[in-house]
Amino acid sequence: MKQKFYDTAVKQEKVVLVGVITPNETEAREKEYLEELEFLVATAGGLTVKTFTQKLQRPERSTFVGTGKLEEIKEYVVAEEIDIVVFDDELTPSQMRNIERELQVKILDRSNLILDIFANRAQTAQAKTQVELAQLQYLLPRLTRLWTHLERQKGGIGMRGPGESQIETDRRLILNKISLLKERLKLIDRQNETQRKNRQQLIRVALVGYTNVGKSTIMNMLAKSDVFAENKLFATLDTTVRKVVIENVPFLLSDTVGFIRKLPHHLVECFKSTLDEVREADILIHVVDVSHLTFEDQIRTVNETLKDLKVVDKKTITVFNKIDAFNPADHNIDIKDTPLTMDDFNHSWMAKNNAPAIFISATEKENVEEFKTMLYDAVKKIHTERYPYDNLLY
Repeated sequence: MKQKFYDTAVKQEKVVLVGVITPNETEAREKEYLEELEFLVATAGGLTVKTFTQKLQRPERSTFVGTGKLEEIKEYVVAEEIDIVVFDDELTPSQMRNIERELQVKILDRSNLILDIFANRAQTAQAKTQVELAQLQYLLPRLTRLWTHLERQKGGIGMRGPGESQIETDRRLILNKISLLKERLKLIDRQNETQRKNRQQLIRVALVGYTNVGKSTIMNMLAKSDVFAENKLFATLDTTVRKVVIENVPFLLSDTVGFIRKLPHHLVECFKSTLDEVREADILIHVVDVSHLTFEDQIRTVNETLKDLKVVDKKTITVFNKIDAFNPADHNIDIKDTPLTMDDFNHSWMAKNNAPAIFISATEKENVEEFKTMLYDAVKKIHTERYPYDNLLY
């Protein structure tokens, strides 16, 4: 008898991206958003095969894009056997229902995609609880499209009367689960607070920045640890704290979740407890991927998020990472001698606008010793001010 072989490899899902260019956005800016969305899709394990954009005054109320554009997307989805269509902005429940009915494939928006990545990345009990809470808060207003086939619960003795519709039952169950998760997070927060109190004598430093700028690589370099680092968005979701000693100065270094543009508000709310490390830090190291085409926008996004967290008054060192990959032409810098020297970087507008700043390559170990010296001086200054009679440093 001839043996049959089956392909058990997981098939990579084919994805189409959809974005709307409003008068507030330029085509170039929307292109950047969609490139970032494509990176999110790749992080989630999908393959982007085509991108659709449309210029509109505002997204259509019922279908996000116009009916003609939706028809064009539908033809492509059918012809190319597309699995998922991802929209760059958050869809309302009615938009999602209408689009799904028209395209007959899985529909995701940016928030849903980020939640999926978070769910895959979460390792600790805290991160898993936060992700589950965010998922339920996202799901709650979208319950209508899940229960169109069930009208009433089963009746019987003791169950007579109008009863509850299935959607009302689910809403109540989800609200109960949300309040349970919030209580669980409060308990985890209290445990974390106790841990933080035990660390009070040491100066605390937190790495912050956009996602995928190299925070975990810098953490590994300084702490000689093995925090997971990968060229993907949100590779690190759990806050990691390590004790670091530079010369004779010990301090605590924490690596936090990366920020991103258009991060759903309920996600920021859920992860505020994780970002307590940022709030309670004495020094922030703002890591920037200087090789990225839109690193200025990324700096702005991080600063706005820090403002939301009410941590704008902290001592901050800006670390421009990945200088080995920096291309002056990408940033309209006309210079004959490439690559740029360290002196060029130190006298650039980047250094002047973000002082104190330092330029390094964490992977190539370039200018790393100077960075350690800068960090040592900052930690030592705070330590001697706070504990003037401490003989730890002498």
